[in-house]
Amino acid sequence: MQRTKKTYPVKNVQKFKGRLLQWAQQFETVVWLDSNNYKQQYTSFNCALAVEEFTSIKTDYHNAFEKLKEYQSITKDYIFGYISYDVKNDVEQLYSANFDGLDFADLYFFQPQKLFFIKGNSVEFHYLNMVDDEMEEDFKTICNTNTIERSSKNLENDIKIKLRIHKDEYYQKINKVLDHIKRGDIYEANFCQEFYAENSAINPFHVYQHLNNISEPPFAAFLKMEHQYALCSSPERYIMKKGSKIISQPIKGTAKRLRSAIDDQQIASDLSRDIKERSENVMIVDLVRNDLSKTAKIGSVKVEELCKVYSFKQVHQMISTVVSEIEETMHPVEVIKSTFPMGSMTGAPKFSAMKIIENLEETKRGLYSGTIGYFTPDGDFDFNVVIRSILYNEEKKYISYSVGGAITAKSIPEKEYEECLLKAKAMKYVLLHSESFTIN
Repeated sequence: MQRTKKTYPVKNVQKFKGRLLQWAQQFETVVWLDSNNYKQQYTSFNCALAVEEFTSIKTDYHNAFEKLKEYQSITKDYIFGYISYDVKNDVEQLYSANFDGLDFADLYFFQPQKLFFIKGNSVEFHYLNMVDDEMEEDFKTICNTNTIERSSKNLENDIKIKLRIHKDEYYQKINKVLDHIKRGDIYEANFCQEFYAENSAINPFHVYQHLNNISEPPFAAFLKMEHQYALCSSPERYIMKKGSKIISQPIKGTAKRLRSAIDDQQIASDLSRDIKERSENVMIVDLVRNDLSKTAKIGSVKVEELCKVYSFKQVHQMISTVVSEIEETMHPVEVIKSTFPMGSMTGAPKFSAMKIIENLEETKRGLYSGTIGYFTPDGDFDFNVVIRSILYNEEKKYISYSVGGAITAKSIPEKEYEECLLKAKAMKYVLLHSESFTIN
């Protein structure tokens, strides 16, 4: 199926973005990816919107990557979707038996009928030929769509957030991870915990807008599949393919932002020199280098940037950039399969770490610490890491957000718990402070 492309100039990009996402809410299937204009070396657009299924694939983890490879090869078009963390069970002899309150499929991708890319001061429409006669009317409708603005009045929400693992139990579990490290079973493990609310309803669009506004991360995503939603404010890229180049940018190392500019600069500087945080990052960089080498041309795996501190609205993060080159004959899905799940959310060695955290965690991760992204018709791709995200099953009235941290030999349980609360702060705030909205 061919696509018709048309470019329209946009006077006020920020306002148009709000109108475009508002307009998209009418569809049952939506994937919105937003870079929030964050200055970064590797980027393809300001934001992208894919709506309305033409074809799709939805499956559990059994042979998930083979099914995705077949779907991507046959479609040879833009496909958008996600791979949940539990597709690890397709890569290794693992299982997931923990509680799951969300019921997301393990893997889902769709070929959108209507696709939009905002680049600079223009928007590109990429419509399947079967609907390209709707372009002009859609553009007019989007430009006239009422946008929703937050008022200054905050309303306390009655959502009751619970912890799946309470503080004392968290300490016990971290100590068990540390015992594994002392025995030499692993060097590092990313241990996660869930915060959740039952019998609760939210407006996913409003909550996403609020979360994105207070975070403005480079890998934000809004995903809607009928009654299931992911509201993602991720700062982390999992993996990108641009031609024959592969880029992975793991994050390890977090520090809070401070109001005083001098203090804030100091805490960022301290993070860049923190021995524990740097060792966490370097361990994962080594793991990513090893993963990329499975599909790379010999000698092409390089670390372009090591332990550089980047600042976001809520936190400072330590990010490294690892790249490689692949042969033209390498299938893009093989690159993802050979690196999945991402090292920053597992540990080292990866297989041993995944077994240990599966036994100690109380919740099936599902889409959390999986990835949302897209493939192009040429086989390029870009995927984030699903962290700093609120997951919502509207039918079950179940809300969930999880946070985790890298546990190493130098970890102190109390400090790890504090880091988890810091990472959870934005999600908790937007859930507990719904706001009144006015239509313009």
